Amino acid sequence: MRPLRGIAFKLGSVLVFIVMSSLIKATAQHVPAGQAVFFRSFFAIPVIVGWLAVQRELATGLRTANPLGHVWRGVAGTMAMGLGFAGLGYLPLPEVTAIGYAAPLLTVIFAAMFLGEEVRAFRISAVALGMVGVLIVLAPRLSIDPGSAGIAETLGAMLVLGGAVFAALAQVFVRRLVQTEVTAAIVFYFSLTATLLSLVTLPFGWVWPTPAEAALLVTAGLLGGVGQILLTSSYREADASLVAPFDYASMLFALGIGYFVFAEVPTLPMLAGAALIVTAGILIIWRERRLGLERARQRKAMTPQG
Repeated sequence: MRPLRGIAFKLGSVLVFIVMSSLIKATAQHVPAGQAVFFRSFFAIPVIVGWLAVQRELATGLRTANPLGHVWRGVAGTMAMGLGFAGLGYLPLPEVTAIGYAAPLLTVIFAAMFLGEEVRAFRISAVALGMVGVLIVLAPRLSIDPGSAGIAETLGAMLVLGGAVFAALAQVFVRRLVQTEVTAAIVFYFSLTATLLSLVTLPFGWVWPTPAEAALLVTAGLLGGVGQILLTSSYREADASLVAPFDYASMLFALGIGYFVFAEVPTLPMLAGAALIVTAGILIIWRERRLGLERARQRKAMTPQG
């Protein structure tokens, strides 16, 4: 285990994914979300396959014992991606990022509902705190003004929140998949499934992108593959409980890119709500780490000593 290297990989993945989102946002006014999903997924595949070949894990990464599980994970993940990309056309990048933080909070709820995971008072309280933060971020967007801009922003907020719901469902499917599948297979088959599902949106208004837009979209896809590799590598180098909190560095990156690239000035409700969501997320991660250490001590105590 090399924790510093794991943290570096994690921060690299977070930065790459935020840059990828900013490239999608730059094309969102002209390129439909379904088409953006296609570019993001299709051009990630060669990067992922090349990485698996270099790691000599290509055969392992393409082998699956649960193809239907990959389909369900792909459907949920593709919906999450498409709704999130659509929301980027209506809301500032930091706001989309903040609302997206609802996904790990909702994962706690869905894991209890669908996987039978035990959720005690501490995690319930943390989830409630985080959802208050989500409401604070959403509140300014839910008061529809007579002008079309207000309606568009409300639509954007609902799209991103819907994306967070599907992202949480995707995580529930991933938790099931990891019982039989290796990480490489989960990453590869998600990109493949999302590519195929995105083609369903082809009759609904795909456009011919300009050369600049095509370059941005292809780059976004390549970065998506790189981000997946960095993310996977981070969990190979360090414990999940150590690197997971660095997900929230994405807010710093989003604020910087939003301000300097898109001239987006964060509002006080957005910052306050994001702070509550991040706090809740870190509390949940800290609690999971404590429970993991406690379970490890119990297993060690039960192991016969030779």
